[in-house]
This record gives sequence, structure tokens and C-alpha cells, in this order.
Amino acid sequence: MSRLPLNTLPTFRVVARLGNLRAAAQELHLTHSAVSQQIKLLEEQVGFELFERRGRRIVLNAAGATLQRAVEPALDRLDEGLRAAAAASQGEAQRIRLTLLSSFAQRWLLPRMPRWRERHPDISLELHTTPQMVDLVREGYHVALRQGVGPWRGLQAEQLMDSPLVVLGSPAAAQRLKGCRMQALADEPLLGDADLWERWVALGGWQGAVHTVAIFNDSGLMLQAVEQDIGIGLAREVLAADAMRDGRLIRLSPTALPDPTAYAFWCVFPPELESWPPLQAFRTWLGEELALTLQSLVDAGRNADYPLLSTLST
Repeated sequence: MSRLPLNTLPTFRVVARLGNLRAAAQELHLTHSAVSQQIKLLEEQVGFELFERRGRRIVLNAAGATLQRAVEPALDRLDEGLRAAAAASQGEAQRIRLTLLSSFAQRWLLPRMPRWRERHPDISLELHTTPQMVDLVREGYHVALRQGVGPWRGLQAEQLMDSPLVVLGSPAAAQRLKGCRMQALADEPLLGDADLWERWVALGGWQGAVHTVAIFNDSGLMLQAVEQDIGIGLAREVLAADAMRDGRLIRLSPTALPDPTAYAFWCVFPPELESWPPLQAFRTWLGEELALTLQSLVDAGRNADYPLLSTLST
């Protein structure tokens, strides 16, 4: 068999997807004749037909479908490599495009941005916050900070940490609940997911009914409500770390609920960018900062005087 004409493969991919030569020509900015000639050349080189002609439609046959399954991953990798090369070029070398949850950006990353700028003044961060999972390669992002279970197809993922769910209140709420048992929460407005609350109170030995007054799709917004004494919140400890250190939030109980869905925090990026110096610098800094945060939470836990008493305590 003759060598595969690589220049025809992008055209083959588009024609296979659209099933129409004219539509493929428009997408590729080629003439109808040029697209037809490239498909003909490819079939001549491989020595067999790849499509069936059905009127105006052109449909993959069994051989064509088999070739498409082999070609698609290879072309995707080439596209990713090109984007990685563009990212490492002079124009992009000092800017990292980062997508992440708003809550993580607001409650953890932004307060640490001055330290990033101090350490890497020549590398800027472009932040994009969304609750949706972004296609990094297609949308042109270099890295994502995600919360989930992984793995993510075609991406490299580094687990950063797990963060348990803890009960938090304002200083005023902590004063009201000082010395009370868990059942006292029944008289407080509870914020967040009722199922998680039920798991938390059961973990502490209290089987009472749980009623929440508000549910949030953004943990950062819920923690703001807790700081304003609108209610008691159940949230990931790492997102509350700075507010706990500053006294704006008080952890009310030593009982912590491990993440029931194993939604750890991850750093996710195209594998082609693993050795890209700006991303290496960001990943190193991120790990160091998270280690500092977790150590501060451990230290605070050793000396904590929790307002709520456990139902199981004597």
C-alpha cells in the first residue's frame, strides 16, 4: 500500500462529519472540486473506496468508518500540539488562561494573587469562572481547576486535595450556640443541601429532621450569607479557611463530613503543556499555597474551642 497522503486527512475528517462535499468545501474554504479531488486522491492512495454516494449525500462505508476511528485521535493530537506550540510562542509565553469555579476563585485564589504577582511578575493570569466544564483545547485554555472525580479524556489531571464539609457560622451565631448540643441547629436557619445536612447530623449521632431555608449553586455566595448571619452553612473547609483565620466565620463543631461524592480538587491541563514553564510555575505555586492553607487548618483545629457540643459527648 502506498504511503497515506496526510494532507488529505483533514478534508477526509470534515467530509466524514458533514456527509456533504459542498458543506465541507464551505467549512474548509475550498472549492467543491478541490474537496472532491482530495477525497479521490485519498481513495486512490489507500486502494479502496471510503464513501458511498447517496444522491447529494456522501456516507462512510465500513472501510471509511474504520479509517475515521484511527484518524480522529491522531488529528486531535496534532491540533493540541499546535495549540501547545502557540501557547509557548513569544506572544503567549507569559499569560496563563485559567478556568475555574467562581467559589474557588473568590474564596481562595484571589486573596493569594498578590503573592503570585510578587513571585512571578512576568506571568499574568487570565481567569474565567464558570460552573460548566470547559473544553480546554477547543476554547483555548491552558489549565482548569476542577472539582470532580476524573479522569478527563485527553487531559492530564493532578489531584490537589480533598476538603471535608464543615459547619460554619458567623461570630454572632457562634455566641448563640455556645455550649449547645447539635439539636440546637433545629432552631437555626440552615443553608445548603438538605441531604448533606442529614448525613452530617447523623455522623454526629443526632437523627433529627433537617430543614434548609436556602440552597445555593455557588459556595462562595453561601459563605457570604453565613458571614452576614443569614444562616448556618455546611461548606468545604478550604473555601472558608481565610474567613476562619480572620474571625469572619467560626467552625461550630469538630464533626466533619468527608466529601460523599469524592469530589476532590484537581489541576487539569493538556498533556502537551506539562513542560511549559509558565504552567510549571503555576502548578508549583498552587501546590505550595494549598499546603500552607491545609497546614493552617490543621493548626487551627488543634486549638479550636467549638461552640457546639456533640450529641455523643458526655
